[in-house]
Amino acid sequence: MISVTNLTKRFGDTLAVDNVSFEIEKGQVVGFLGPNGAGKTTTMRLLTGYLPPDDGAARVMGINLLSQSIEIRRRLGYLPENNPLPEDVEVIDYLHFVGRLRGLHDRDDRHERVRRVMKSCSLGVVAGKKLGELSKGFRQRVGLAQAIIHDPDVLILDEPTSGLDPNQVRDVRDLIQNLKKEKTVILSTHILSEVQHTCDRVLIISQGRIVADGSPKSLAGSLQDMNRLYVAFRGPKDQIHEALAKLDGVKNLSADTTTDAEGFVLESEAGRDLREDVFRFAASRDWPLLAMQQKRLSLEDVFRALTQPGHEAEGPEDED
Repeated sequence: MISVTNLTKRFGDTLAVDNVSFEIEKGQVVGFLGPNGAGKTTTMRLLTGYLPPDDGAARVMGINLLSQSIEIRRRLGYLPENNPLPEDVEVIDYLHFVGRLRGLHDRDDRHERVRRVMKSCSLGVVAGKKLGELSKGFRQRVGLAQAIIHDPDVLILDEPTSGLDPNQVRDVRDLIQNLKKEKTVILSTHILSEVQHTCDRVLIISQGRIVADGSPKSLAGSLQDMNRLYVAFRGPKDQIHEALAKLDGVKNLSADTTTDAEGFVLESEAGRDLREDVFRFAASRDWPLLAMQQKRLSLEDVFRALTQPGHEAEGPEDED
């Protein structure tokens, strides 16, 4: 459905998208995840034909991005960042206007499409309101409605839940999941929970490059080059921290502040099990051991590891 090869975009001396390559199959919901300024929006604008690439190639629905960008724009749906909308136009009139722009010239067909997208996006209660009167949540729903009114095969959504309250976020997630049954969806976000709840696959972008590619679950296991062990004691925090740091096999030690106990996360090399050593350590100092649990890396851990300052983006490893 989408094939990208060595896509590159520069703005002056800034390399915004650096030699990016990936493929997306039909029916997938794929999240572009990355910190602000990582290249998410630029990549999506390249795929929509909004921006021309400096190097590389891409095909969307089998159409060449470089030679047929107008045709690609006709056949995909796009919700841009910040969702610009005219303030003094009523919702239903705006959707009819977009429908005509999208080639829905037959009046009956257009009315049916407007009716369907308004139902899908739960816009019936605001049909006669002006866009400038709408809440952020309803504005996002209108943005989604205009993106799907011509029934595109591919949807590109830039920060579709930005600024929404939890109920609105859930509504947008449900809508995206319903759209997945018929369409390929690409969405950008820097919200980790959004990816975990919505996406089948994640592309993590940092410094303009793809640094990880896989399902949220597989990515959480992709950096298991260290064992992580959570432990909690009752005792003097500073003394416990100092003693644990000297424990043989501990490569990294950090305090855990999520509980009232003196909790710590110990990291050791893969294959090294510290549990018995920690148990003996606690017994020898008469510090009650309240908890001990092996921890797997979360998607947040992977994101931080791959996008923190100083990390060298080398591209994703091949996955089975």
